[in-house]
Amino acid sequence: MLHDVTFTVPTGATTAIVGLSGAGKSTLLALVERFYEPSVGSISVEGSQIRSILRSDLRAKIGYVEQDAPVLAGTIRDNLLLGAPDVDADRCREVLASVNLLARIEQHPDGLDAVVGDDGVGLSGGERQRMAIARALIGDAPLLLLDEPTASLDGRNERAMHDAIRSAAVGRTVLIVAHRLATVANSEQIIVLDAGRVAATGTHTELLTSSDLYRELAQHQLLPGASDHD
Repeated sequence: MLHDVTFTVPTGATTAIVGLSGAGKSTLLALVERFYEPSVGSISVEGSQIRSILRSDLRAKIGYVEQDAPVLAGTIRDNLLLGAPDVDADRCREVLASVNLLARIEQHPDGLDAVVGDDGVGLSGGERQRMAIARALIGDAPLLLLDEPTASLDGRNERAMHDAIRSAAVGRTVLIVAHRLATVANSEQIIVLDAGRVAATGTHTELLTSSDLYRELAQHQLLPGASDHD
């Protein structure tokens, strides 16, 4: 449960939400998407309270990528066009290139019409996650929500995912929930949740000094420089 949570997400910047399991990180994303309504307080997007916005209009502004995002049986094109059926092939290639998947897809003789199976058979876990980002980007939603996008990835795929997130962040507002701090260390703003409350807010460098919890998480994950702040 969240308590007295107040923060601002700057337009055009990346804001990360971190903390221990059960701190309420994913709940925040669910509230932004109006899967739940806050019992007290309010949430505003682009200056308007989200309760005053039709859910369909609100979600048209949002691209969402969940942990272990699915790739559905069908073609690469089918997967990309789920939320934007009128987008042309050039736009499909553009978003695939932005997440460093275009070369991988064009290796297949069928290109965009290459068939993938249930759960993305033929694509690695990291490629499925990057495909999900491409699908979220294709409609040009100004707000991108990422829920633990690197949680189940190995080191190589995690680095590729970092690159995809940096590319996706250009020109849009990003709100990302992360367990691995390396994923979000370069974010313009990091919010540390502890037991449903905002424990600290700042950049990675600021939080290493000001937040015991953030410093503990960083040291536990062996982030470079974290041990310098004992």
